[in-house]
Amino acid sequence: MNVVRLALVDPKDSSRASLKNLLLGIDAVWLEAECSSYDHFFDVVTQTQPDIALIAIDSDSIKALDLVAQVSANLPNCAVLVISGSQEGGLILRAMRNGAREFLSQPLQFDDFLAALDRIAHTQNSRTDDGSRPKASQIITVAGVCGGVGCTAIAVNLACILAQNSNNNVAIIDLDLALGDADVWLDIIPDYTIQDVADNISRLDYSLLKRSLTKHSRGVYLLPRPIQMDERPAISPDELRRVLQLLKSTFTHLILDVSKSFSALDLAAMEASDSVLLVTQIDLPCLRNVVRLMQFFDQRPGLTEKMKVIVNRIRLQDASISLNKALETIGREIYFQLPDDDVSMVESRNNGIPLLLHAPKSRITKAIEQLAQQLDPKSEEADKRLGESANAQKGLFSFLSSATR
Repeated sequence: MNVVRLALVDPKDSSRASLKNLLLGIDAVWLEAECSSYDHFFDVVTQTQPDIALIAIDSDSIKALDLVAQVSANLPNCAVLVISGSQEGGLILRAMRNGAREFLSQPLQFDDFLAALDRIAHTQNSRTDDGSRPKASQIITVAGVCGGVGCTAIAVNLACILAQNSNNNVAIIDLDLALGDADVWLDIIPDYTIQDVADNISRLDYSLLKRSLTKHSRGVYLLPRPIQMDERPAISPDELRRVLQLLKSTFTHLILDVSKSFSALDLAAMEASDSVLLVTQIDLPCLRNVVRLMQFFDQRPGLTEKMKVIVNRIRLQDASISLNKALETIGREIYFQLPDDDVSMVESRNNGIPLLLHAPKSRITKAIEQLAQQLDPKSEEADKRLGESANAQKGLFSFLSSATR
């Protein structure tokens, strides 16, 4: 289940605190707002636009049911859940007629609430406006086996390409807290960084987090590394998990560019990810590190299965180590290969212009487009073009079959 943003109203302090404690223990729920007044709740949900409004009606059932009708009529994308200690049939009927999607018993039971979420997800999110199934949020971490193998270049350009699909909302998070340079690749001077998010983590909500992101002209959002280097961590692994949970409720793709230290923060990013692109080149230090890292990941349950080895800067000539020899060394299938195109990459970086704009017809741009399609199989366009993508990649790197024999 995707993370859902929920707003709660209950004028009774004790029952509201009990509801809040239950909700905070559910990973699939982000408590966007809580309110103690029926009079102010409509303004709260109008401002925060939650997925679910949970309305406890026992303090004043008449006023509360009017509120149910008001929210249902004006916010059709917000599902209203009513909670009450009464199970009187007439009360339930009035709540449903006013637009409530579910009527739950007070005190709220964990299993009952999860079952209600499942029913809402099935009916509300089973189809999008065009009749297609919605896409679940996908987290992709890009990690390098050595410095300088092209992780940030791949992360930034992959994100920009994914953002060209109108069905996608894409954000990049620069987790190389000391030396990250995703902002340079996008020529962005951000107003906020991940440090600002961490400093406000105790009161973090969707609106604050969205304001902390800087939007590029190509549609991709960026949460950059801190401006100043500091001895203390800018953000903890637990804080990162909280940020990712909130971002998943809005963005279809989160691209995480991690450091080469494989710290607790980097590993938390990988554990939260659906895929980890492990970027290498065909040279001895890189291949040795692939082997070392895979041995390390094998010790952490669930990580190895997420790893997708990306070989960057494949060259036709001057390859002292063949692809077959590289495969033999790392003992693992290569997920994707990217051609060497230093000229396009260096110019793109130095000008702060993504490859889509700087060199849209270059081999490297086309290859990253194919990588994006392969990573995003749930999109209808990718489904149709996946076979073409595989054939195009085979043609693009057809020299490898002869170069490695």
